[in-house]
Amino acid sequence: MSGVRRALVAGATGYIGRAVVRELLAQGYDTVALVRRMVADPSVQSCLAGAELRTADVCDTASLRRGLRGEHFDVVISCIASRSGAPDDARRVDRDANLNLLEKARACEAHFILLSAICVQKPRLAFQRAKLDFEQLLIDSGLHYSIVRPTAFFKSLAGQVERVKRGKAFMVFGDGELTACKPISEADLARFIVGCIEDPARHNVVVPIGGPGPALTPRQQGEMLFELLGRRPRFRKIPPGFLLRVAGLLELFGRLSRSARERAEFARIGHYYATESMLVWDEGSGSYDADATPEYGDDTLRGFYQRVLRDGLAGQELGEHAVFDRGDSSG
Repeated sequence: MSGVRRALVAGATGYIGRAVVRELLAQGYDTVALVRRMVADPSVQSCLAGAELRTADVCDTASLRRGLRGEHFDVVISCIASRSGAPDDARRVDRDANLNLLEKARACEAHFILLSAICVQKPRLAFQRAKLDFEQLLIDSGLHYSIVRPTAFFKSLAGQVERVKRGKAFMVFGDGELTACKPISEADLARFIVGCIEDPARHNVVVPIGGPGPALTPRQQGEMLFELLGRRPRFRKIPPGFLLRVAGLLELFGRLSRSARERAEFARIGHYYATESMLVWDEGSGSYDADATPEYGDDTLRGFYQRVLRDGLAGQELGEHAVFDRGDSSG
């Protein structure tokens, strides 16, 4: 890197955003971490130590202008994403808030790096359409850009660790072989994202990325967990169509309740992830292609499971995005 360059990270307190801030600092970038409010959590403070924290609401153009004070940045990295995936939230965050950041990047003629998602290849959900809308606006903006579409995060595969430790069955949709992914760690993904700044091959392109292979099905993930625990595998099968029935029922109540509408969308999101792989989609063959899904990094899911079985899930909490409740008492 020639000279110290300034980077702005939006979504800096999130799972990937924190890792991106750490990687930028490790590589010598002058880094500004954009946060909605001053950070009180000591673990998050530790992750962002060394960065300059700025408070601003990315959904509010006036707040963003006040927070960034008209300063220059060479790179703008967006790690923001809607929390619920509900249509209004998706449009407000995945599209409109990113547009606010794009305006800042335009003013600086900055390289804009967008953390998107591989699932937008087959858009059926509100948050996917919002992400695609912004991707196209970014492509058409005339700025240098990099659009990174990662496969599953380790965090998204951590939700059943505690229940399996307690002797419960590993829950799968169908036979557990309906989908597959090449999961990637937050550290490896952060290195890839920051690497987009200096690598011309990652400029002005949409880049799908996974972790080191091979692709793993949910059943294989469960078998791995049981093996590491020294136990015989036990699976509980859930028909994926159950989630669509739940969505349909909630949609009926949704005529009267916004909450029900949002829960219906969440059920549809669950069904999507239960039936669609997080791999590169080959339009010609009409199938997902593990071999065509690029691999990056060294961290493996097996190593991640070993670590959380030993040390616990601190820092890997799913919150609203949990599909399987870690406190579920069912077998």
